Amino acid sequence: MSEQIICRNAALGYEDGIVTEDIDFTVNSGDYLCILGENGSGKSTLIKALLGLKPQISGEIKWCGGFSAKDIGYLPQQTPIQRDFPASVNEIVLSGCLSKMGRRPFYKAAEKKLAAENMAQLGISDLAKRCYRELSGGQQQRVLLARALCAASKMLLLDEPMTGLDPHAQSELYEIIAALNAKGTSIIMVSHDITSALKYATHILHISKKQLFFGEKSNYIKSSVCKTFLETEAEND
Repeated sequence: MSEQIICRNAALGYEDGIVTEDIDFTVNSGDYLCILGENGSGKSTLIKALLGLKPQISGEIKWCGGFSAKDIGYLPQQTPIQRDFPASVNEIVLSGCLSKMGRRPFYKAAEKKLAAENMAQLGISDLAKRCYRELSGGQQQRVLLARALCAASKMLLLDEPMTGLDPHAQSELYEIIAALNAKGTSIIMVSHDITSALKYATHILHISKKQLFFGEKSNYIKSSVCKTFLETEAEND
């Protein structure tokens, strides 16, 4: 496995102060890293740093071996306005290629082929001409995954991708993401769903005002951090 991202002793935040600090982890090719933490723990700030949108206050975030933030396909949390976007599935998936096109105003055959392949991979080829806003939540997330894969296929960064989905749609999406990971795509997923994180992830990063844990899933399960988080989640159910 080759290193893709190395984060060393990073402090993240804004002009008015640090949100989270002592962040220290590595992502290797083929990893499935789940980032856990309560609201306000710094997960969104970390996402911006990994995407190259927000520099760390101190420490280091390094992309390795020719890998860069441009090689990350990003699936953000959807807003109600975005869910009602009046475009076809094919148009949205193709738009994932825009960052590679520069000022060119039209798609080439290779980009259309890539979009078709990613729609087929996610089982949404039959939805290509459908309007995005007419789809179910689960179908919309598949469309956005296909779009993210058009943008970059080495790594996917998924921000709470299961939000608003029914249990069946969640289960289907988890299996799709696991299949992509099995084919070699590295996954970084921000989640509140610790049960599914422990089922699918290879590594866990748990942050609060500082990093509480980073390591393999098997070691996280044995940790006091995991035990405390599980107890808190059970109390909140």
